[in-house]
Amino acid sequence: MRLHDLWLPPVPDDLPVFAALHESSARIRRPELRISRHPRPPAAISLDDLRVAPVSDAALACARDLGVLDLVVLIDSALHLEKCTLADLQAAAATGRPGSRRLSEALRWCDRRSESAWESVLRILHTACGVDVEPQVDIHDARGVFIGRADLLVTGTRTLQEYDGAQHRERGQYRRDRGRDADLAKAGYVRHGWIASQVRHDSWLILRAAMDALGRELTVDDIRPWWKLLEASLFSKTGTAAMRRAWRLPEVS
Repeated sequence: MRLHDLWLPPVPDDLPVFAALHESSARIRRPELRISRHPRPPAAISLDDLRVAPVSDAALACARDLGVLDLVVLIDSALHLEKCTLADLQAAAATGRPGSRRLSEALRWCDRRSESAWESVLRILHTACGVDVEPQVDIHDARGVFIGRADLLVTGTRTLQEYDGAQHRERGQYRRDRGRDADLAKAGYVRHGWIASQVRHDSWLILRAAMDALGRELTVDDIRPWWKLLEASLFSKTGTAAMRRAWRLPEVS
């Protein structure tokens, strides 16, 4: 997926190279390669004079190992950047090949409106826990003047949940963001900005802000679906360790 310039989950630096070959091809054994063999010649497109799997086929291959959360990041990126269509991915998921079931599950969570990997993760944090959110909502004041576009609006409220990446901490961007925050407050919106470490480790705090806006209590049962997705993904130490074992990579301390 890196060759297609898609957003990626936090993959290991020593990730092996994955290749798909016809089952009649010569046997290749290299420690840096992971080969999958197919009864029919794998589909391929030309990318910078290199034969690579189409995005939909690559997503299906990824679904053999990656967690649903990881796949949603890849799928959101592919759709947002128009690297493939939803129909392409649905066709890949309908083949019955290894990974089909997990790819089908990930497609239930995807949204082409996402504009970054962490925005996708923040969205899934909410939807997995039963909180409806609307991505990329245009916000206007009482006079109809455009204030800005919000990452996520908690449906039925005026609470905004946004991912604050590194660019938000640059001095010029910081000043612009504070002016936008003031305009949002005047228009009656409450904005929460979250960074990557909070999305990973402070999910309770993030969900509580959304639940408070909805007038609902947050319980452990509400957040368990998110923990399950997180722990099975490369966004967690547990998920990363499991995938390193699957890829036969050395353990890291």
